[in-house]
Amino acid sequence: MASGLGLRLVENGFRVLYQRTASLVQKLQAARRVLALDAAIGKLFKYHLLILEDFSYVTSEGAATSVLFELIGARYENRSLLVIANEPFSAWSKIFGSDAMAVAAVDRLVHRSHIFELNVESYRRRAAAAARRAEAGKRGGKKKRERDGNAMTRSERHRPCPRTRPKTRL
Repeated sequence: MASGLGLRLVENGFRVLYQRTASLVQKLQAARRVLALDAAIGKLFKYHLLILEDFSYVTSEGAATSVLFELIGARYENRSLLVIANEPFSAWSKIFGSDAMAVAAVDRLVHRSHIFELNVESYRRRAAAAARRAEAGKRGGKKKRERDGNAMTRSERHRPCPRTRPKTRL
């Protein structure tokens, strides 16, 4: 849904950056180490929308959450931010390491925002389950043929019977 929204915005002339949150946090941490965090965050302002995927997977170490909080604060009421997370807001203290920072981040994110809460099964999980069922079906079909004894596979049906092959003489 987020990638579709981003694509639609790009088609309408907007600039969009879609990135995993952990990757962006690593880049911002590197910028902070060389004292260029403000410049790195400033470069992100050229994007009308910043889509952060896998937000819940950021480690709760102080440096990581600090740059993430600074990014949220910088974009607050200036540019759009779309966050994809599989954790409810109540669990975000694990991401930010403290309740106070989590509440402040959530406060900035939900103010003047649209929240889409999807309580559906992951399409990746659904595809993996379907693949497992298909594989089990293949194995189950083989076992059935082994049990029946007289069932033949397609390749077996098209092989000539050993009795009907012409004998070669040496």
